[in-house]
Amino acid sequence: MLSAAVRHTARSVRLCSSYIKQTRFLFELKENDDICRKALKSGLFYLFHNLSPLLRKSGNGFCAPAVSGPDLLQVLSRCGKDQFNLEDSVLIGCSDSSIAQFALDLGSFEKSALEEEFSGNFTDFRTAVVKVEIEDGSLLPRARSLLHWHDSHQYCSKSGKPTQKNVSGSKRVCQSNGMIYYPQMAPVVITLVSHENRCLLAHQAGHPAGMYTALAGFCEIGEMLEETVRREVAEEVGLEVDSIRYSGSQHWPFPDSSLMLACQTTAKDDKLSINRAEIEDARWFTLEEVVEALQVKMTPSKLPDGTLPVWVPPKFAIAHQLIQEWVKEQRGLHGS
Repeated sequence: MLSAAVRHTARSVRLCSSYIKQTRFLFELKENDDICRKALKSGLFYLFHNLSPLLRKSGNGFCAPAVSGPDLLQVLSRCGKDQFNLEDSVLIGCSDSSIAQFALDLGSFEKSALEEEFSGNFTDFRTAVVKVEIEDGSLLPRARSLLHWHDSHQYCSKSGKPTQKNVSGSKRVCQSNGMIYYPQMAPVVITLVSHENRCLLAHQAGHPAGMYTALAGFCEIGEMLEETVRREVAEEVGLEVDSIRYSGSQHWPFPDSSLMLACQTTAKDDKLSINRAEIEDARWFTLEEVVEALQVKMTPSKLPDGTLPVWVPPKFAIAHQLIQEWVKEQRGLHGS
């Protein structure tokens, strides 16, 4: 049995962990308006304009610049607003040195003036998440989702009266009845179906031309993950699955905010019955065809015959990770 001194030392080491420090600090910011209000003064702000993030050229890529509170207020003053409340922002994280990070939407300002002041461009979000550097890759989706949620949940569903955001943006409260609303994510399964040495990829009407991806669908009330996978595969392509393996998860900010739950799935047979109300097309692809599709860039040029090559979602999407995982497994099975 460990001595009391050893247990105390072990506990102290755990509490010195930078992750634990950050987590505890974020908890205080979310729960205590006064602490969060103080953190706003020394915090860093990631800027949006109507949910499009500010990006700036950085080396061979792009970054989302973080602006200090005082610098931000100076710029906003030059852009015509001497009084601006930083509490309209939402808390999205903190740095290793416990500097709070916020996101703020400046949609009420003239966009071109802000872009000139900050030496950047407000970029469509779907384009931005492809361009941005990895370290900003998790902050921006979180920021967009929170900003969008607050913009679309300003009234109480029971009383119809306005709700009030707390300083951090971790919740909204109806002052008339005390109801508390928290940001929510909708669970979505995304599954790569395989049969023997081929995998199934599908194209939906809303997808860019030529892009094929894994099957996906929202979980219904009362469903477990496995039940949703079986139902979605049966609904969309008329297949029955005989094994499901969880692979990973990803926050997905479109259209609002979803939690993508990724699975590898095997089908009992390969006879497709496509539900055209759900998807436009679905095909079985060999390993060679999938590898070729992975090498095609987004929005590719037409082939000599006028058709578009098949391509798959970009690297930041968990669908891409599922496909890469399948390729790796197939190569391991066949020694290639």
